[in-house]
Parts: sequence; structure tokens; C-alpha cells
Amino acid sequence: MRPVNSKDFPMDPIVAAKSLSATGDRSRARWVIVLALLFTVVSFCPVQVVFGAPAGRPNILLIMCDDMGFSDIGCYGGEVQTPNLDRLAAEGMRFTQFYNNAKCTTTRASILTGLYPRFGKPGHLRSNMVTLGEALKQAGYHTSLSGKWHLMTQRNAKNSDPGSWVERFDKTTHPFFRGFDTYYGLLDGCCNFFNPAQRDPAYKGGNVRAFGADDKPVTEFPEGYYTTDAFTDHAIESIQRFAKDNDPFFVHVTYTAPHYPLHAKPEDVSKYVGKFRMGWEQMRRNRWERQKKMGLATDAWTLTETDSRSYEWERADHVFEDLRMAVYAAMIDAMDQNIGRLIATLEETRQLENTLILFLSDNGGCSEEPGGRDPAVRTPGPGNDYAAVGSAWGWAQNAPFRRYKSWLHEGGITTPLIARWPGRIKAGSLNRAPAHIIDFMPTFLELAGTDYPEEYNGERILPCEGLSMVPLLEGKKRSGHDQLAWFWSGNRALRQGDWKLDWDTLVKKWELYDLSKDRCETVDLAGKMPERVESMKRAYFEWADKVGLRIEED
Repeated sequence: MRPVNSKDFPMDPIVAAKSLSATGDRSRARWVIVLALLFTVVSFCPVQVVFGAPAGRPNILLIMCDDMGFSDIGCYGGEVQTPNLDRLAAEGMRFTQFYNNAKCTTTRASILTGLYPRFGKPGHLRSNMVTLGEALKQAGYHTSLSGKWHLMTQRNAKNSDPGSWVERFDKTTHPFFRGFDTYYGLLDGCCNFFNPAQRDPAYKGGNVRAFGADDKPVTEFPEGYYTTDAFTDHAIESIQRFAKDNDPFFVHVTYTAPHYPLHAKPEDVSKYVGKFRMGWEQMRRNRWERQKKMGLATDAWTLTETDSRSYEWERADHVFEDLRMAVYAAMIDAMDQNIGRLIATLEETRQLENTLILFLSDNGGCSEEPGGRDPAVRTPGPGNDYAAVGSAWGWAQNAPFRRYKSWLHEGGITTPLIARWPGRIKAGSLNRAPAHIIDFMPTFLELAGTDYPEEYNGERILPCEGLSMVPLLEGKKRSGHDQLAWFWSGNRALRQGDWKLDWDTLVKKWELYDLSKDRCETVDLAGKMPERVESMKRAYFEWADKVGLRIEED
């Protein structure tokens, strides 16, 4: 397939998406939002030239993975072989209280804008917001995005001319129109890792991806194609091209790994088959012991009890369950290999020492299980299936915390965060201060030597809600947020200082925790402190109203 050249955009047709019925009846096909791969060309020729390092402002490489648990990687207690991430941690800083938004879309919106997600129409990314790409581009940075976007919105889809992309999709939510010089990746949430042109299974909507204004289907990808590799290829090409100039660059890599479908290369899977026969309960205990030994866990941490949506290992199909986790581990392993390629490229172009590298996950481990867990019909690994790890492994991946993706206990919203920047970040350091993904925007703008804009494209911009993390990166203290708040799918949470208020849709009551003594949320104090609960509830609903949530008080 010939990729679209970004210099021709938007005059050339760009990727659109088509949702077909499960039976494949084209007469009932209809256009939907973000089910497409968008390809851009930087250069497909390997660059061997070594370039000089720019002086002054740092380059920024922001790497985010998808649906990975807090304890999955080696430097956070996991079994997966992650030597490159472990190297970044050894040469940089690990955070223990860094928060995301527990969900793919809301996390991406907050990272890009420095704002809490806004709910309701027209979506999380709006014209009165400025993105990292736009703000850093105005500051003289080259900008690139490789990987998952998941922030597209659509308008006039039902009656639009299929040849008119501008009518089909709202350009205010496309990477090319939101500050990125070059983009290659997935506009929607997930796809087949080996063949993104393949139709999704019926239980995932039966969608196919299309290419071109004439709705020409994407029919093939090169032999040996794997999305994690392809996203890295594009990021490498961006770094190599940007390194030729003296201007700094911002490269954002958003891997879909290890989000389902569980697809990994056989040679990577073979490393892990048989390594998870201990089951999820023992895996959590093993990780907990490693976290204590490495000093990650403190006396305020306690290994939490079994999750209400988990099931008994003794009654599970051990071969199937081991394979699910082995493929998941292989996906992280492959991602780490590709992060090694990014580090090598920075070294080859003499950019490594002047680049701030950050790595995190968009939410906690995932408990979703589309299509169920029947070993007779689910096939983890290479192939056509969309198997997932399920609720038991998804919970265990966040050891020692409670819950998982979409829930707002610590297991859903706490992410590993690794930051490396020689000369500014102390090697091998731990940072235990609370921070949030909305803090990236002011942090990066401070490092770029520019201010957050009050206006952009003639429109008044919402004030940034994040706080700069530069003092934290330098090992200093900062005045933190007065409060942090979250919402997703009925789950709610508010943190004020060390106090955290949770509403869990499985528990259906407000819970109160003192994180300074009980980081893993094991002792509910709501019954003993009703006045604090009521005060924090009022603060939560004031925040909810501000961000466009229309929810009733409980």
C-alpha cells in the first residue's frame, strides 16, 4: 500500500472508515467515526548520518502504552523482560503517585490539552483547547505523532458525500489539524496488530478499515507487518529528519500494545509460555515482594485482597490462562524492544543527552473481555481472534492496588511514570509526590521557554488546569494541586491532599481513604468521617458541573 504524503494533505484524499454490518451487506454499510489507519511519509530510506545536538531547550519524547498495569514492567515489579525501560528508570526517575484518567479517550484528551476531559458534545477535544502539538509548534518545535489517536469526532455522516472527508470528519479533532507536522497511526481504539485491514470480529462490530476518498478498502499490509514496529519506524524517521535542524522536537509515540487483541510474534510469546502457571493471586504476591525489595512500596502500602470480579485459579483452564498472559507479556516485550530502537536512534543522532524521555500507560490493566473467555473459541497470539486477558489478570496487573481500567481506585488511575533527562533528573531516583497527566502541558511549555496561550486561531482558550512538574523532575518540592478529580462510566473519585473519596459502581457507595496511611485503599473511613465525606462530595459535584457532567448526587 502506498502511504499518503503529508505534504499533499488535505488536498489528497485521506483515510476514512467504514462500518459494515456483521453479515457484510454493503447495502447496509454506514460511515462511522474513527476506524481507520492514517499513513504519512517522512522517509522510508534509513538515515545513517550523525547530527549535532541542539543547544538549549530539550527535545521531548513522550511514550505512552495502552492498557498496561502498574506492576507489569520490570522496574515496577513485573516479570516481563523490559531492559530498555529498566535502563531509563536506572538513569532517571520513577514516580509512584502519577495519575491518568483510567480510560483511553479521556487520558489522551488530558495529555494533549492540560485540561480535565470535557464531557458531552462536541467531544473531549474542542476548538477552545490548544494541544501540545499546537503549543510546542508555536514555540518552534518540530512535532510528530505515531500510533493511537482515538479522539476523532464525526459530523454529517449520514447524508455526507463519501468523497468529502471534511464533511465526514470534524477536522478540529484530526492530528494534522491539531499541531502535528507528521502523523502515522490508528485513529480509533484497536485493530489487528498484524493486519489492520482485517475485519474486526462480529463481537467487536465487524468493522473494516478503508483508505481513500473513493472508499477503497485497505486490502493488504506488507508481510511481517506489526503495528508496534510500524509506529516505531515512523517515530524513528521523524527523529532522524528533525535532528538535521537546530530546532528541538516533540515526538509523541502512543503504542496500542498491550491493548487487546492479544497479538504477538511467536518468538516473543515463546519466552513466556509456562511462566504464569502460578496464577494471578501468586503473581500479585510475587510482584508485591519485589516492589518492597526495590523500595517502591512503603509502609503505607498493603497488598489488597481478591477483586470481586476475579475468579478462582484452581477452576480455570491453566493452559489457556497462561497463554493469555504469555502473549500479553510478549506484547510488552516487543514494545520494550522498540523503545530500545528509539533510544538507539537518539544516540546515533546525538540527541539522547538533550532529550527528556517520558514513559507511562493510559490507564490500569484492562478487565474487559469481548467475546468471552471460552478456550474453545478464543485464540491468543497471532491470528484472527481478539482475545483479551480478562478480569482476573487485568486486576492482578495493577498489584498491589484495587480495580483496573475504567474504575477509579488506584489500580485504574495510577500509572508507572519513568522520566530520564541527564543532568536535570537524578539517576535512580524515586518521586512520591502526586502528579497528573494534565501537568505535562505546563511542564513542556516551561521547558520550551514559552507561555500557555490565552488565544489560539482567534478563539479564547480554556485556562490550563495542570501544574508544572519541572521542580519534581529536579528533585524539588512543589505546591501541588488543591484537588484532583476523575469520572468514567459512573465511577467517581476526588483527591484532596492525602484524602481520597471514591464512588465505585460495583460497591455503590461513597468510600473514604487516607492515602498517607493506606495507599492501597483497604480501610474505608467514610462511616467514621461523614462531615469530610459530605464536604468532598460537594467539591466533586462542583467539579463535575464545570466539566460538563450531568450526574445526580447520591
